[in-house]
Amino acid sequence: MSDNIRIISGSAHPDLTFKICSHIGVEPCQTRQVRFSNENILVQIEENVREMDVFVIQPSCSPVSDGIMELLITIDALKHASAKRVTAVLPYFPYSRSDKKDKPRISITARLMADLLEAAGADRVLTMDLHSPQVQGFFRIPVDQLLAAPIICDHLRATRNLDNYVLVAGDVGEAKEIGAYANRLDLPIAIVDKRRDGDNEKPRAVNIVGDVAGKKALIVDDEIASGGTLIEATEFLIKHGVVSVEAAAVHPVLSGNAIDRITASSLESVVVSDTIPLRAETPCGKIEVCSIAPLLADAIKAIHSGSSISQLFR
Repeated sequence: MSDNIRIISGSAHPDLTFKICSHIGVEPCQTRQVRFSNENILVQIEENVREMDVFVIQPSCSPVSDGIMELLITIDALKHASAKRVTAVLPYFPYSRSDKKDKPRISITARLMADLLEAAGADRVLTMDLHSPQVQGFFRIPVDQLLAAPIICDHLRATRNLDNYVLVAGDVGEAKEIGAYANRLDLPIAIVDKRRDGDNEKPRAVNIVGDVAGKKALIVDDEIASGGTLIEATEFLIKHGVVSVEAAAVHPVLSGNAIDRITASSLESVVVSDTIPLRAETPCGKIEVCSIAPLLADAIKAIHSGSSISQLFR
């Protein structure tokens, strides 16, 4: 790599940054973050970045609001330090689910995040598996969205005999996304049919579209938050005669007591990527992590050199 590239780690996921830097063959750029007694944040870039191509890596994870402010302040500091180009690398995009106005008098917060990143001075964005692909259209700067499906599929093929597996979408809305996995793994698809009995009631599973009896089910989703929907789908599939249930998701949000719920559930395993760091204080032997660092490293190298990243979608 040329000597005019700098990679900065925010406080959200330094381990991922170190892995990316290792693949690229550079050292992380030195920065200093200070939190004052009034909860204000100071970010200082401790290396020369004048006329440099800078990549700031900061996925959205707890504490979310602090991470967003740190990212915006870092980008602003880089622009005032005369960085030539600043790319915000957001493996998990903040507020990605808030992509439409589906209730009165609410914010389309994903669009607000796009506006804030542009106002801070970001020249482009690199992200992964947006919950809603239309979020790319909220930006007026280039946005590259990578997909973790190839990496997760490679992991599944290497660690399992997939002959008797069926891929399962937790609802109709996930059916389109699951196609990327079905094509790569050459597996059949089933869909959990959910219905809503009333305006204020939670959707409930009522049927399975597809053949699952006697098969090993693999539930595929873009993220796991509280784990409630995943656990519900697991129990529903077991009632319909599956041999076992596993899951695969890109973003391991795992909020609240999600890890405890997964540990106590009938799920045999959950494959996730490392777009978000797992909480070390609550380990779970059922969770398998495959790293997306090589994919992000290749994308950063392609962006820096001006070459196409289309080959990364393989």
